[in-house]
Amino acid sequence: MPSRSISTGAPDTARWLLRGRDGRLTAFARAEGGLLRWTEARPGGPDWSGPDFFEAPDLTYLTLAQGTDGYVHFVGRRERAGDDGKAVVDVVHSIQYQSGRPLMDWRSLGNPHTKLVERAPHLGAPSVAVDTAGTVHVFVRDAVGSVRMRREGKGGKWEGWKDLKVRDTLDGTTVLATSTGRVEVLAPAAKATLRWAQEERGGDLVRADDVPLAPVPGSGTVLETAADRFTYYAADVDGGGVLAHRPADGGAAIPLGGTPSPGPTAALRTTVDGHDCTVLAHRTAAGRPALAAFPTQDEAAGLWWAETGEPCLGAPALALDARGRVVMAAIGLDGTLRLARQKAERGLALGAWDRV
Repeated sequence: MPSRSISTGAPDTARWLLRGRDGRLTAFARAEGGLLRWTEARPGGPDWSGPDFFEAPDLTYLTLAQGTDGYVHFVGRRERAGDDGKAVVDVVHSIQYQSGRPLMDWRSLGNPHTKLVERAPHLGAPSVAVDTAGTVHVFVRDAVGSVRMRREGKGGKWEGWKDLKVRDTLDGTTVLATSTGRVEVLAPAAKATLRWAQEERGGDLVRADDVPLAPVPGSGTVLETAADRFTYYAADVDGGGVLAHRPADGGAAIPLGGTPSPGPTAALRTTVDGHDCTVLAHRTAAGRPALAAFPTQDEAAGLWWAETGEPCLGAPALALDARGRVVMAAIGLDGTLRLARQKAERGLALGAWDRV
């Protein structure tokens, strides 16, 4: 199938390369009028099928999350012209149940601005997480900078929109479901990152201490770096590169360097030479993917960023394949999928980039 026009190069997230329950990797990218999907022909590669095109008209933003059941949930911001010519904005949701299978029909989750309809077009970018019970949690910045949540209740029925009642947050809300099923939410603001946490799975979100990190909007990501503990990574709004912070440890954010361009940082936890390591990736200011690795929760051990591959569109992504190898993916400037896999040698070295 010939490549289609890519509107942003990749979903507006660094989590666009996912491994299904059958061990196959799948890559997704937002395209004009919908999205593209590439799927490994067999676990561990190297052959791929696709890209397959799925219609999803009028999306201006797309993100996704995967549950422990392997289901991939797609959440987008849709903007269309109404009969009166004014913008009609809503949040939409779809699911892929198995690798290589079709997506379900898109379902509208509506817009939290049902009364003050003049605010509805100013809805921000959504984010999504799926807890260990398979409950889908969708968050979105509203027109006044508050954060709204809608989640799937028992029996698949969606609850109404809940207002977390803050002001002046920015786009780029980041969410994580931990291995115990708790959901944590981080919303960037001008001087810090606001945070909410569940005390137990399915519980209410409670306002927690702010993270002392003012990020570039849309640059944040979270990674569970110990049981029920996470680290937040984001680009410093003052140009200081990537920063890291663990709310459980407190203290100041830890500088990690790098020269990230606007967009999210990818984060992955894996074993390298018998050591628990964290791998990070971002698109540099020069437009190329960059990779770094260090012992998990020991950023002070030092790290260096290595640029690799050709310039790309959007953020690169990271995943582990069926053999446990680190795979780095990027969308080339020509709209094709590019992949580099970890080589069978000591350390974290990637092989040559392949074009799919």
